[in-house]
Amino acid sequence: MAVEAAADGVHRLVDRSPVVAPETLVAGLVPPPLFADVRFDTYRPDPAEPTQAAALATLQQFAAEASRPPARGLFRRAAKPASHGVYLDGGFGVGKTHLLASLWHAFPGPKAYATFVELTHLAGALGFQGVVDALSGMRLLAVDEFELDDPGDTVLVSTLLGRLADAGVMLAATSNTLPDRLGEDRFAAEDFLREIQGLAARFTSVRVDGPDYRHRGLPDPPPPRSEDEVRAAAAATPGSTLDDFGRLLEHLATLHPSRYGALVDGVSAVHLLDVHPAPDQNVALRLVVLADRLYDRQIPVVTSGVPLDELFDEQMLAGGYRKKYRRAISRLVALARAGSGPGREQRG
Repeated sequence: MAVEAAADGVHRLVDRSPVVAPETLVAGLVPPPLFADVRFDTYRPDPAEPTQAAALATLQQFAAEASRPPARGLFRRAAKPASHGVYLDGGFGVGKTHLLASLWHAFPGPKAYATFVELTHLAGALGFQGVVDALSGMRLLAVDEFELDDPGDTVLVSTLLGRLADAGVMLAATSNTLPDRLGEDRFAAEDFLREIQGLAARFTSVRVDGPDYRHRGLPDPPPPRSEDEVRAAAAATPGSTLDDFGRLLEHLATLHPSRYGALVDGVSAVHLLDVHPAPDQNVALRLVVLADRLYDRQIPVVTSGVPLDELFDEQMLAGGYRKKYRRAISRLVALARAGSGPGREQRG
């Protein structure tokens, strides 16, 4: 979608209302641009964390078994991995998304890749049966960031995975462990396997260890700029947008979250004036989705107002959706760094 200027010459996200056809939504179920070029051989396991190399080997074998030619003979059938699904279990930033995307790239035949949230949005746009029909012909469905914080969404996606598994679709999933759970041996695997209930026996749980997220904390964001500086930066950046933060929040409420990716497609940088804390949970969750779509596309962010680590209040960061909010802050801070200087980082 081209970035078109308003009558005053300013490009604004609030002036865009993309319409996304169902077939476009399904065709877009691929790894985000940040992970478009990753492969197993570009993953660099930390020698101090042997589970990373073990996870790499497990996924390589999973893909290799799926790639074997069918057995010859009267009753030949397509090869399938010994396990119907694999679950990558570990903390933030240990490379799980890199591994999941690499598996997707290595897997033969038709396949789909989506975050947990994107699957729930797809079900909202197409209906449950519409998603089942669209994905039943896939060889693999890769689900990044499986979330257990909303019982309704968990049941929805678990039921969907069950229907797809019955149709012969291979499954792979990841989930982040909250910082206060990193010291526990079982990580999130026990929670995941309990929530997917009947599917549990079909998954092999693969642990991926890494540095304790608690020792890294939330990264410090670059200081906000003045409004004049933000406006000047927008004017100097071709293809960028400039929006009042409050008006953008109102606009997001008018769009289905499945359209947020199209909203920012083709944008070179996002400039926001008067950023302030999310007033309620609904607004906060829309911000999470927007942050994910911006991060997928590595679109730099330049802001005035409060620091980005103050977008969500203490109650939100201590509540049931805290994992989402921590991820959003981390990603927006990385994009703000990209907006303040050269260099972009690839993280999983």
